[in-house]
Amino acid sequence: MFNTKITELLNVQYPIIQGGMAWIADSSLAAAVSNGGGVGLIAAANAPVDWVRQEIRKTKAATNKPFGVNIMLLSPNAAEIAQMVCDEGVSVVTTGAGNPSQFIELWKSHGIVVIPVIPSVALAIRMERAGADAVVAEGMESGGHIGELTTMTLLPQVVDAVDIPVIAAGGIADGRAIAATMMLGAQGVQVGTRFLVANECSVHQNYKDMIIGAKDIDTAVSGRSTGHPVRVLKNKLTRQVTALEKQNAPLDEIEKLCLGGLRRAVVEGDITMGSVMAGQIAGLVSKEQSAADIIAEMFSQAQAVLGKWR
Repeated sequence: MFNTKITELLNVQYPIIQGGMAWIADSSLAAAVSNGGGVGLIAAANAPVDWVRQEIRKTKAATNKPFGVNIMLLSPNAAEIAQMVCDEGVSVVTTGAGNPSQFIELWKSHGIVVIPVIPSVALAIRMERAGADAVVAEGMESGGHIGELTTMTLLPQVVDAVDIPVIAAGGIADGRAIAATMMLGAQGVQVGTRFLVANECSVHQNYKDMIIGAKDIDTAVSGRSTGHPVRVLKNKLTRQVTALEKQNAPLDEIEKLCLGGLRRAVVEGDITMGSVMAGQIAGLVSKEQSAADIIAEMFSQAQAVLGKWR
């Protein structure tokens, strides 16, 4: 049932990609997701090039399945990492925070599948013209940096606008959501928040516990005044940022308060003044499991749901 254009393109069992979550998506999680039948990703973010190379090699040692690297194009290391993934023989590249057009020809010449993450129809069309193999249409329900459109509104419009496969992201944590996105034309899904509580995810236990304890209304979007809105779980940091934004505080004051916030949450377990990035679907995440069990459970649910509509 789950043979789609994405499983064919990526040569995987299930049409699912793990989100490229900065400070979180490392070799441990990427290998586990790939071994579970999906595509694991290493998040390059602003990490040193040597660290990303090391994580790629660790992942190769832990799995013989396809995996990829998410490249944040605003990173000062982006160009160097763009070349390094070619040298290391990575199977897939996903991109965010910019336009990857300048690198697409290079990647494709090395047999890399190129999948930009996009928040709008216009950018999806541009990426198809530039030679992307597929796109991830990410709705604002997702954790981390977000756009303005919801998954349900963005996804079908992107599907209608391009001929390449579309992967849905944002608000997907169980099989019902997978089934819904497929009904809207998606050929696969990208999941972040649910994998935060995977056994193989190296995020601090405090972070995992906060996800598991979250309710439906526990996320907030902060930083709109900076031009880079971020969805996180509510805590003291979000309340202070919101207060500063209401006071029209200088941007440098807000940015100073948030600086290093994700690292504080992920590495140090500071869920009070750390940036605990998570999607709106966090309230549906209730247990820790292996990445393989998460994938198998989600697609078993999706098959049951879709079977009712045959």
